[in-house]
Amino acid sequence: MSTSVVNGYRPSNDEKFMNERQQEYFRRKLLDWKQDILRESQGTLNNLQEDDNHMPDVSDRATSESEKALELRTRDRQRKLISKIDAALRRIEAGEYGYCEETGESISIGRLDARPIATLSLEAQERHEREERAHRSD
Repeated sequence: MSTSVVNGYRPSNDEKFMNERQQEYFRRKLLDWKQDILRESQGTLNNLQEDDNHMPDVSDRATSESEKALELRTRDRQRKLISKIDAALRRIEAGEYGYCEETGESISIGRLDARPIATLSLEAQERHEREERAHRSD
């Protein structure tokens, strides 16, 4: 994912939150990220389509099958990530991007820059994770 997405512009806390320039920055960042994932996915598909079932060595064939299984799991995670990216793009269009789904407060620019698909503020995310850990230990 590129860091300086729109003509070297970097959003800052000194400007109005989610102004048009920030929205365009995050839209571009999300679209670039999605393109990178799709490009990687195409490489994965090409690797999976290579026919290596004719390997005479059983251990080579087993290693190949393990690598393919790992690629498929990675591909599934990427598919889920693309759906989160698409959801973030829809939130930008709806004017809801950058606001915590739980509290309605703005999510910090730093958090959004590091994790542009974030839907929770850092505080809400930490609270959510604490609750998850508490339920797991029950």
